Formats: sequence, C-alpha cells, structure tokens
Amino acid sequence: MWNFIVQHWKDGIEILVLTFCIYQIYRAFRATRGAQILVGLGLILVALALVTEIFDFQVIGWIITRSAAVLAFALLVIFQPELRNGLARLGSSRLFSFTSKRRLAFVERLADSVVLLSKKRIGALFAIQRGISLKEQLETGVKLDAHFTPELAMSVFFPKSPLHDGGMIIADDRVAGAACVFPVTEKEMKDRSTGLRHRAAIGLTERTDAVAVVVSEETGSISISENGSLQRNLTEKQFREKISEIFFSGQTSNETETIEKLDRETPVSASGDRDLVSD
Repeated sequence: MWNFIVQHWKDGIEILVLTFCIYQIYRAFRATRGAQILVGLGLILVALALVTEIFDFQVIGWIITRSAAVLAFALLVIFQPELRNGLARLGSSRLFSFTSKRRLAFVERLADSVVLLSKKRIGALFAIQRGISLKEQLETGVKLDAHFTPELAMSVFFPKSPLHDGGMIIADDRVAGAACVFPVTEKEMKDRSTGLRHRAAIGLTERTDAVAVVVSEETGSISISENGSLQRNLTEKQFREKISEIFFSGQTSNETETIEKLDRETPVSASGDRDLVSD
C-alpha cells in the first residue's frame, strides 16, 4: 500500500487539480447560455468520437483531429464574457478600500436607508463597488459624487424622481451616480416572480465583485446579491447581519464589539422615519 502511494501520489494530486478546475468551470457556466452551448458541443464531439471509433471512419477522425485548434479558438470567442468575468474576479481583492470606522458608519446609514425604503415600499437598487471598477455602468447614468444618507436615497428612488429608474452606484462611502443601467443576468430563473431589479442585481454581481441590494417595489422585501447569487425576502435583522458580514468579513477582534451595535440597533431612528414627501 505504501509503495503504491509513493509511486502514484502525483497522479492523485493531478486528479484533485483537474477535479477542482472542472468544478470551477461548472460553477462559472451553470445556468447560462454558455453552458447550453458547451453541453451541446460536448455531446456532438463525444458522439462523433464514438462513431469514428466503432466504424473506423478515417475521414471523420482526420477532420476532428485537424479542427481541434479551430474549435479551441471558437470556444474562446463564444465564452469570452465568462472568461473575462472569471479573470476579473481572480484579480479582485474583494475588499473595501475605506477604513473600518467609516465602514461602520456607512453600513448603519445603508441599513437605515434600505429599511426605510422597504417600509414605504419604494423600489430601489444599490450597487456597492469593491475591487472591480463600476465605471462602465456609471457612464450609463448621472454622476453625483455625494455623501450617502437615507434622505438622499429616499429622494433618488422616490417614484416621481427623475433618477428613480435605475441603480445607485456607491464607491467607498459616497454616491458615485444614480439612474445607472446594470447588465441583466442570462441565467434561467426558476422563480418567475423575479423582477428586473433583481435580475440586474444578479447580472452585475456575476460580472463584477460588487454587492447589490434590492428593495422590491411591490412587496417591500429586501434582497442581497453577491457572486451572482440572490438572497431574497430578508428580514431587517437578517439584512443587518448579512451586510455587516460582507463589510467586516476580515474584521479584527477589536472591531467585533463595535459591529455588534449594528445588529442590536433599532430599525430606524425616529428622525429617519419621517416622511420626506407627503403621501
């Protein structure tokens, strides 16, 4: 047994590496149009290879062998968006650039804003930039460069506001722009009730490392999208805990007590719950 391990340990490592790579490819392509194309090409190649092997078709075998390079180039073109997104994620630090003290203050303001919008059933879409720049999406909207506050969020997303139709991009702890257009996911959604805001949140987090927060206009439900996955119908407590986890995932032990205040905080301060515009 020991001799077998000594002789074949490299094979075991190779199998583990290949398994990991195949799993990562599956995660990147699942539920996308690229996955359907990849499965279709794989089935065609397997069928042709079996037919060629069984019936000894030399011409078909020669064509498959010679077209391998062309097929590899075609796959690069077909899966260019997925490959670009994967490389961008690989080079992303996935950390927020501003200090922990500013992060705590911003998370409190963001949580209060989202809860207030949820209570009033005002639809909203926030995109919080991390390592990958959202400049491309920012150019589709209106640049603001403003201090983020619950009052500003209410003003932007109020239904009759010129900037309400679109997403708000937040870089560091400032509002970079509003009324921005985000890419919509190409995934096949099992839940048909998933609206355009939610699909845009998923699409943005598929292509970047940003965090997206959605408030439903119909139900007031709160959702968070990260890494292309969507967590829907979060309670206020769940939302505060999740957003704190995202912003302080690398926190030090000295910061823990400070962050716990956010979870124990009342939903919205009395001053923040006032109507900005009469109903």
